[in-house]
Amino acid sequence: MTKQKAFLFDLNGTMIDDMDFHIRAWYDILNGLGAKISMEQTKAECYGKNDELLERTFPGRFSAAEKTKMSYAKETAYQETFRPSLALLPGLDAFLSAAAEKKIAMAIGSAAIRFNIDFVLDGLSIRHYFPVIVAAEDVRLSKPDPETYLSCAAQLGVANADCIVFEDSPKGVQAAERAGMQSVVLTTLHTPDEFSHCNNVLFFVKDYLDPQLNNIL
Repeated sequence: MTKQKAFLFDLNGTMIDDMDFHIRAWYDILNGLGAKISMEQTKAECYGKNDELLERTFPGRFSAAEKTKMSYAKETAYQETFRPSLALLPGLDAFLSAAAEKKIAMAIGSAAIRFNIDFVLDGLSIRHYFPVIVAAEDVRLSKPDPETYLSCAAQLGVANADCIVFEDSPKGVQAAERAGMQSVVLTTLHTPDEFSHCNNVLFFVKDYLDPQLNNIL
């Protein structure tokens, strides 16, 4: 396999195993607002920007300012609950170190707001690996639109085809495919069969201890 020049990482569910905490936080908030939504439906809606999720659930109900306020309330609740469990997926610390030693450029491309990205990068002291961070505030359209990953590649100065995207969600893998990038999929929340429509998956891994990853370093 050709060695790649850049690794682009989604954050939630890809670097840390926290999606259940996000789903629970949204479930409580949405139902508190009268959505009458199941946990499984909430899981299906957990993609893209927070304001997009709120708009999909309550079309036209809230102003931009109200959605921003609810977004930060949700993330504050999530952080308070998840903080005791904050940790990188197994093997990721060593994988990041090995990639850095091989001069592979790295970036974060996430639909999370910077408030949450900072919570993770500073809480785990890994910010130094990522000279480029593209957050929800930095793009007009979120995944599955390719803007997030196209921006990562452009800022790193690396061709799209020379990037490998690490993702955990079908929408994120679709975004990578539309950007002309291959993906490694973390099966923290979704099963391989849920990516059957994606043609850019290199392989699936449970975590970063998987020996398949040696093929791309």
